[in-house]
Order: sequence, then C-alpha cells, then structure tokens
Amino acid sequence: MEQKITKIEIITRPSKLDELKDALNNIGVLGMTVSQVFGCGLQKGHKQLYRGKEFDINLVPKIKVETVVCEIPVEKVIETAQKILNTGKFGDGKIFVYELSDAVRIRTGQRGVDAIKDIPGESPEK
Repeated sequence: MEQKITKIEIITRPSKLDELKDALNNIGVLGMTVSQVFGCGLQKGHKQLYRGKEFDINLVPKIKVETVVCEIPVEKVIETAQKILNTGKFGDGKIFVYELSDAVRIRTGQRGVDAIKDIPGESPEK
C-alpha cells in the first residue's frame, strides 16, 4: 500500500508560533512554511481610534503554518497543535487537512513520498 501525502495548514495567533514550532519539532515535523496572514472569522475584527476617528479593523493578524507529512500520523499533528493552541477564546484558529496527489523534489526529481522524506546522510550546505 502506498503511503499518503497530507498537507496540514494551521492558522492561529502569532504569539503561539514558537511554542507550536517546538511542539511539532518534538513529534518529528521538521519542515514547515510560516506566513504572516490577515483574516477574519468569528472575531469580526475590532475598532481602533486614529486621530480622533474610529475605524473598523476587520482583518486580524494571524500566522499560517503549513507542513506536509507522510510518515508522521496526521492525527498526532492535529492533536499536538490543538493542545498547544487552545486557549478557549475566539481566535485560537483553524486546522485544514488536504490529501495531496503528488510532490516533487526539484533538486533531484524525486516524486511522491520520496520527495517528502529526509535523505539519510545528507544535510543542507551551509
């Protein structure tokens, strides 16, 4: 049976990035992409005073952490993220899970699971 490749997107508060990154590293998730994003959901933004005028700020700053896994169980990643990110308040974020049909390592041309796995004995040039 061929291993599945799964992409996991986690959108949450910027203040939780270091704690989330450390927790994911501890369960074996080493590769990730982090982006600063803005969004709105149930929080609906907030009001801000600028030069005496009130403005609606509808988009709230967040971070998006993206990772692709094939050997680490998806549920373990989700449980770890939930444990770290749950404050019980609006704005904790969302986790999205996608099945990927393929992946390609540009440098070597490897495809599928082989493109995701670390290559034993190889390390990036410094």
